[in-house]
Amino acid sequence: MKKFDKNKPYNALPPLPPRTNLESVEILKASIEANKLLAELKGYCQTLPNPNLLLNTIVLQESKESSAIENIVTTQDELYQETLRISDTIKNAAAKEVIQYREAMYWGLDEMEKKGFITTNLLVGIMQRLRNTDENIRNTPGTKLANPSNKQVVYTPPEGDQIIREKLKALENFMNDDDFSDLDGLVKMALIHYQFESIHPFSDGNGRTGRILNVLYLINQNLIGLPVLYLSYYIIQNKSDYYRLLREVTEKGNWAEWVLFIVKGVGETSALTLKKINAILQLKADSEADIKKALKASYSRELCDLLYSYPYIKIKILEENNIAKRQTASEYLKKLEKIGFLDTVKIGKETYYINKGLMDILSR
Repeated sequence: MKKFDKNKPYNALPPLPPRTNLESVEILKASIEANKLLAELKGYCQTLPNPNLLLNTIVLQESKESSAIENIVTTQDELYQETLRISDTIKNAAAKEVIQYREAMYWGLDEMEKKGFITTNLLVGIMQRLRNTDENIRNTPGTKLANPSNKQVVYTPPEGDQIIREKLKALENFMNDDDFSDLDGLVKMALIHYQFESIHPFSDGNGRTGRILNVLYLINQNLIGLPVLYLSYYIIQNKSDYYRLLREVTEKGNWAEWVLFIVKGVGETSALTLKKINAILQLKADSEADIKKALKASYSRELCDLLYSYPYIKIKILEENNIAKRQTASEYLKKLEKIGFLDTVKIGKETYYINKGLMDILSR
């Protein structure tokens, strides 16, 4: 392998797949376990009466964790307040960036389902929505990635618009080419993630775009049905290993450890997401009797579902979902506050109701 120089643009970044053994006993064992857990998560989501019920909350959590990797940090309260746009006085930039991440993921999913595959233009569109920009492929020379603590250069990505586009096109072909179908889907996702991060095609937003790409690729390969995988949590918990192993692939060709790290992450994340969804559904089941008792004949499953779709809720949400008119909706929420199911917070002239149990699970 040609010696890598971290101070020079890595225009020699080779295309995928790498010429190395990706079927070691350890990788195969981890892949079998991760695929089993991922299939369980996929099947579990398909059995939900309303799979989209938990989609907003789980995707928002993934958005929060992925943004935190880039030091875009917000609290649960700030995030859900901003989601409902509950006050013009709230101008939390971090929360808004997290919400843009969620919207970029939804947009990417919609576009991918229309086309049936992942394209360079799709990735550009995701980045543009993440950053609220009309920028395109990076074309300014001099991009270098440095260690934030000591400012020393650790990597210089490929340089030049044409070279970057060629490498993205090769990556696009690898993602969508059936000739590589003998590779395990999770192993292939690990290769794709490394390659995209190494191309580093944008001036900013590469990490977040790459993490959205992970989820979209799994959906595209029918390994999961909805973007409910919580992979960014695993990355942020193992941040130093994540960046170390990325560098070791580049500098030493250490593909085996990188692939193993990502595949294990999918397994752990699938188990974590299953646990979180189960906790939410158990809480929902446990609280249903209390909600019925408080609302009596006014109880509806649609209202109960809604209360678990929005950790923060307001009267207008009930109106928009045809649960009840304003005055009646207000009475419902006040009754649920009275039994301790909801907490209230007043901002400006409007009262907002917080599902305490749901917020607790999401905050763990």
